[in-house]
Amino acid sequence: MSYKVICKEDAYKYDPPGHFDVLCTRLHNPTDVNEGKMTMGLSHFQPGGGCTFGNNPFESIYYIISGQMTLKTDNEEIILQPGDTFHCGPGTNKSVINNGTGVCQMLVVLG
Repeated sequence: MSYKVICKEDAYKYDPPGHFDVLCTRLHNPTDVNEGKMTMGLSHFQPGGGCTFGNNPFESIYYIISGQMTLKTDNEEIILQPGDTFHCGPGTNKSVINNGTGVCQMLVVLG
């Protein structure tokens, strides 16, 4: 078994495609542990910030820590509040936009 601890000061910035007005920090990568498959990041979306409608090849979980995000899928549009989560399979079309007045912190887990 292997493990890796990341202290908050060791998180690093990255720029995922299709994202705008957001500070994305990477906390964990699959290469952190033996045979790892999970990626985890913490995103800070400014008001008006978000991600364009599209998909990625990963199973995804979004957890809203603070603020709010408008989530759009092929079938619905919903406002996610603190404590709400969204879980989707690979290739699922979606977008998120911070339509609130403050920064939205969102934990992102990909596998």
